[in-house]
Amino acid sequence: MSAQAHDLHCPLCYHFHVTLFWQDKQRCYVRCAQCCLIFVPARYWLDATAEQAQYDLHINADHDQGYRRFLSRVAVPLQARLAKGSQGLDFGCGPGPVLASMLAASGFAMALYDPYYAPNRQVLSQQYDFVCCTEAIEHFYHPGKEWSLLLSLLKPGAWLAIMTKLALDKAAFSRWHYKQDPTHVSFFSRETFTWLATRDGLTVEFIGNDVIMLQKSESTT
Repeated sequence: MSAQAHDLHCPLCYHFHVTLFWQDKQRCYVRCAQCCLIFVPARYWLDATAEQAQYDLHINADHDQGYRRFLSRVAVPLQARLAKGSQGLDFGCGPGPVLASMLAASGFAMALYDPYYAPNRQVLSQQYDFVCCTEAIEHFYHPGKEWSLLLSLLKPGAWLAIMTKLALDKAAFSRWHYKQDPTHVSFFSRETFTWLATRDGLTVEFIGNDVIMLQKSESTT
């Protein structure tokens, strides 16, 4: 692994100082020394057919009250930060865009994007008052590219609302069920989001254990 690690670079910040963080029987996990992203090397990635087959197993119905309560952890604090009539995008909405439905019911205009289930790239050609990315960022194979895209979708002063489980220390990571999902390949931490916010001029708030609110500067420069 050490020889292969020297050939890797961080897929988020493109730094070349990365080290083996953890390894189990299924995969190895590499950590960036600069932005602290933990990522799975490309040789462990699923192909598109296998990846979508995993996503198709997720049944997230609009009438599922437990799932709606789960999403309310991001929906409630997001709505408190939005002006009435704000326009948003649910990025990585999946096969059942329940969050978008909840926000639309509260009076917000919603667009949808998902590479498998709502692949309308026209919605990526405009900017929004807010963008939601719930339980999706951990699936990003090229998080640097996708992070830049997310930022490009935000108007000045807009909010980026992310929901993802945050990586902790190595001891916690070794027991972490979240890493067992074969479609989870990018693991963010508080340190990662703080580094991104500093680099990109964002404000960042951590709400609970898995909700991250980032706001783009009002300045366009």
